[in-house]
Amino acid sequence: MNRRQFFKRGLTAGAALAALPPKAGTGADIEPTCLKVREVMLSMQRHAWEQGVAAQALLERGDKELVILLAREAVLRQWDDGRLGQICDNHGVTDPAANGEAVLFAARATGDPRLKAAADKMLDYLVRVAPRTKDGVLHHIDHKPQAWVDSLYMAPPFLAVAGRPDEAMRQIEGFRRLLWNAEAKLFSHIWDDGRGAFEREAFWGVGNGWAAAGMTRVAAALPPAMAEEKRRLTGFIKEVVDGCLARQRPDALFHDVVDDPRSFVETNLAQMLAYTIYRGVKTGWLDPSYRPRADRMRAAAEAKVDERGYVRDVCGSPTFEAPGVATEGQAFFLLMEAAARA
Repeated sequence: MNRRQFFKRGLTAGAALAALPPKAGTGADIEPTCLKVREVMLSMQRHAWEQGVAAQALLERGDKELVILLAREAVLRQWDDGRLGQICDNHGVTDPAANGEAVLFAARATGDPRLKAAADKMLDYLVRVAPRTKDGVLHHIDHKPQAWVDSLYMAPPFLAVAGRPDEAMRQIEGFRRLLWNAEAKLFSHIWDDGRGAFEREAFWGVGNGWAAAGMTRVAAALPPAMAEEKRRLTGFIKEVVDGCLARQRPDALFHDVVDDPRSFVETNLAQMLAYTIYRGVKTGWLDPSYRPRADRMRAAAEAKVDERGYVRDVCGSPTFEAPGVATEGQAFFLLMEAAARA
């Protein structure tokens, strides 16, 4: 079976899972659903960023022992250059850093110096070793000079909590220079710095969700002395939230490419935006009038959970080219619910 056949088989399996009837709780009875979603997430095979977003979901839920277990696994698969959670020939530059906050938490919770050393090594890779564009923006992969919107979630939050909030802001502003479309109020997906052109200019929904959620985490981690940077950053977040909401469907979901109605209807962006809105309203940088929009997206996502706990019709693993199921879809359901109940 070749790689393409394997992917096709995986998508077929994902479609079969997505066909199961929805069964989700709401309000006070949502925790049993969350436990099913968590169980499914932990059953999924994971790459570096998937391990990281899963661990972050557990951290924000308060599942501390599970966070420590996932952090240890990410450290077990740390490459000599510092990249966490690496499997086989993974080319990710920023994806491994998605594990960073969980590893830092585990180091502090356990007092294990090996975990602290692993987090420090990941930080050193990002700051000193990782390949960058000519103006200092982190590449997303190590074999092509490309900046991806995904990286806004993967690297800046870890930089901020690991003591480099200045670098976190430099990276966010760098990705905006390359990927932000001010007219559309949306991020494009991939810029190729070698060619000086977009590899993929499309406004990918989940990519904009990565950006919104990642910047939200950075906003929470900035120190009081960076109040002006936080004001600017929360403005960035509000802009992308507004850009996405302007393209929202009547069912509260979005198309995979948010301004292309020919692309499939996708679940995870709604979860990512709901998470962002709940956290923004809670901490005061987003107006409370946004909360009903988040509530509608939360309800739409809850209705997508089937009887086994799979969040259906997210941008599906392993190729992310069709509706299916994915670790990040499971994780953002948990992140959304944790933010809603905070």
